[in-house]
Amino acid sequence: MEILSHLFWTALAAGRDVLPIAVVLFGFQFLVIRKPLAHLRTIIIGFVYVVIGLTFFLVGLEQALFPLGELMAKQLTDPVFIHGAGAAGAIAEAVRWQDYYWVYLFAAAVGFAATIAEPSLIAVAIKANQVSGGAVGIWGLRIAVAIGVAVGVSLGTFRIVTGTPLHYYIAAGYVIVIIQTMRANRAIIPLAYDSGGVTTSTVTVPLVTALGLGLATTISGRSPLLDGFGLIAFASLFPMITVMGYAQFGEWLRNRRRRKEEAKEV
Repeated sequence: MEILSHLFWTALAAGRDVLPIAVVLFGFQFLVIRKPLAHLRTIIIGFVYVVIGLTFFLVGLEQALFPLGELMAKQLTDPVFIHGAGAAGAIAEAVRWQDYYWVYLFAAAVGFAATIAEPSLIAVAIKANQVSGGAVGIWGLRIAVAIGVAVGVSLGTFRIVTGTPLHYYIAAGYVIVIIQTMRANRAIIPLAYDSGGVTTSTVTVPLVTALGLGLATTISGRSPLLDGFGLIAFASLFPMITVMGYAQFGEWLRNRRRRKEEAKEV
């Protein structure tokens, strides 16, 4: 009965969150555009499916993914795990940042897997493929964004372990973005910037946030408020770098192939 009650209240909360979207859409359709909606019954059923899906998804995150992320962070930063069973009395201060390589690897794996499964990224990749006439590959874009998130989250965990200021990394990252923006193909820049935004969605955010809070809680001298947050900034920044890099690398390959063909003709 407890889980049913939890599902019920979560469904009410999800319906409350979806209601403003429905009010805006239907309000503009009937009051501004003043035209009837085609397939109204299908649209209403779709909204019901959205609420049901959000309900189960939110409960699943709360019951499984979020606690699992915190648990993995605590286990991977446990001195017993890092130094072995004989180091039960080891203190966190004696641990060097190099000893946390499993944390960096786990962060990269979680960032990559969560981004690949991100529904918003899948939708953007499909639309980009359709609009570009197939020039932007669905899997190419998804993998490029996922690699960016993996690198960003891994670097973010390194920042938490070392305790270095967040703004140093963000400033350096945006310098790279500005340089790439000046040199990248204009057609890919808006898509690259949007790719950074779609990573802050339903799958990636809970996992990455749980990992950051877990690390900041278990590592001595770290504040969950000051050090636990900030990983999402890395997850938004680095996909812009990798997507523009992916486009620039593809353009370089095409130019190289064209030069080879021209050299053969000569």
